[in-house]
Amino acid sequence: MTLPRAARPLAGFATLLRAHGFAVAPDQTIDFIAAVGLLGPRHMGDIHAAGLALLGIAHERQDEYDALFRAWFLGQTIAAPAAGEEEDDVEVHEGKGDSREVEADEREQETGAEPAGAERLSHRQFADLDENAALAAFRKAAPRRLPRRLSYRRVPSRHGDRPDLRRALREAVRREGELFTLPRSRRKTRQRRIVLLVDVSGSMKDRTEATMRFAHALAQAADRFEGFTLGTRLTRITPALRLAQADRALARVGGLVADFDGGTRIGDALDAFLAVPRLAGFARGAAVIVLSDGLERGDPAAMIHSVQRLARLAWRLDWLTPLAGEEGFVPRTEALAGVLPWLDSLADGSRTAAIAGHVLNLAGLSR
Repeated sequence: MTLPRAARPLAGFATLLRAHGFAVAPDQTIDFIAAVGLLGPRHMGDIHAAGLALLGIAHERQDEYDALFRAWFLGQTIAAPAAGEEEDDVEVHEGKGDSREVEADEREQETGAEPAGAERLSHRQFADLDENAALAAFRKAAPRRLPRRLSYRRVPSRHGDRPDLRRALREAVRREGELFTLPRSRRKTRQRRIVLLVDVSGSMKDRTEATMRFAHALAQAADRFEGFTLGTRLTRITPALRLAQADRALARVGGLVADFDGGTRIGDALDAFLAVPRLAGFARGAAVIVLSDGLERGDPAAMIHSVQRLARLAWRLDWLTPLAGEEGFVPRTEALAGVLPWLDSLADGSRTAAIAGHVLNLAGLSR
């Protein structure tokens, strides 16, 4: 018997649950499909509720059911294997709607003094803090000082570099063939895309909230912006940062990013970013900014290779580290020292004012 096309995803979901150890009987699957048909679901929440009611999901496994539901119906995760580690993959996570992925770890919290390799999944709630002077000044200056590039579109200009023939013909028709001046045009400019990659691992714990508030300010000021977090996974946070109210946006980020204060696998996370063509396309011709201390616990060669590939795509690749705030800073880790030849700058990321000033000066910096 061939299932109708509309019922195949529902039957496939029941098969997925069985593959992950859920005891879903064939008659439960039939009842689930029938219930969804009777509901005539208006949104995914109806299907989710029908599955909970009819597939016999135990209360203690509801979080696992929720994660599988989002993976099957919403396609929220894309596995990107790290080199040499099959059971500890870095994932690309792109949140949709208000859904949350909760995978808690009972191990004690790290202090943030050392990089960690193990994945710890947790969510963060951001405190309600007043916007400081540095962010206020950045918001005011950013729209006119963020880097721009030439567009292929042209606009009328008195001192343009090319005659505007279409405008000249219109003027000639209107003036019965007479032209007193030859109209000219120039290429217009548009704001260059900015890609912000924020390290949220345990070693960056003290700076996470400040960098997230800066990321929100940048997302509001930039016409073309993409934001991601790096840790033991890669998470796209652009839609959350586009919310105008800072506290609401950061609360959404806190529910979306599952690896706050966890391990440090920058190279694998960057490799996952480059492995997805749509995400890698964001970096093409963009100003790419990495906010990280560079304390990599994974293979340094993976981080060096990923940074090398990223530098070839980007207009600029700037690495801002809080360690550079110390006088006489010299990168001593193998990974951070190894990526230096591919960076356009390694600068101070210890204070919001320093980060904001560097971003505002990008337009005047050369590769």
